[in-house]
Formats: sequence, C-alpha cells, structure tokens
Amino acid sequence: MSMNLILVPHKVTLTKAIEDHLVGKIKKIEHLNSFATNIRVVLDHDQTKAAERQFSCSMEVSLPGPDVFAEDVEADLYAAIDLVSKKVEQQLRKRQSKYKARQHKVGTTRKRNRLEKGI
Repeated sequence: MSMNLILVPHKVTLTKAIEDHLVGKIKKIEHLNSFATNIRVVLDHDQTKAAERQFSCSMEVSLPGPDVFAEDVEADLYAAIDLVSKKVEQQLRKRQSKYKARQHKVGTTRKRNRLEKGI
C-alpha cells in the first residue's frame, strides 16, 4: 500500500537534511502501522515567540478510523520533529495494543464460557 507524504514548510527553508530526517522518522511510523494513507507534516518558524518556542512541527496521520495528530514546539527544528514523531509512535502503539487487548478479551471470554458449560 502506498502512502502520501504532504510536507508544508511555513517560513522554513526545507533543506535536504531536514527532508531526509523527516523521511526516516516517517518510515518508522509506516513500519508501525502499514494502513496509514496520508501523513501531513507542517513545519513552522515563528520569530515573534520566545527563543525556546520558535520552531513548531505538527504531524497528522490519516488512518482507517480516527486520525492521529501530534504537535510540538521547540527551540530546534530537529528536536521538534523528533518529539512529534515520538508522540505519534506512542499513539499508534497504544491504538495497536488496545486492538490486541480487545481481540484477546473475546477469546478468553469464549474459553471461560466453554469451561463453565463443561464443553
């Protein structure tokens, strides 16, 4: 399945190094959930804010079901990208573990019912 990457830089010069860094992080996210159809990344540089909050990165992952969204504001663009991708990975892991727990719960309920009936 193919995934679209939408990269939107606001007041940020998109260098090859930044793009490579983002692509590396997105490949890891794609590995966690292969059903992602779109990933939208917005990079922003706001010089009016304090020095430690100038760079922001937000990431939205479109999936079947609810989408996953995270954003972070840092003094360094690379740090913002790292933290946003970490937040998205955590959300995807939580979503996957909830799904697995739900599937596991159905099986254990059926097993318990069979044991109670003496089958």
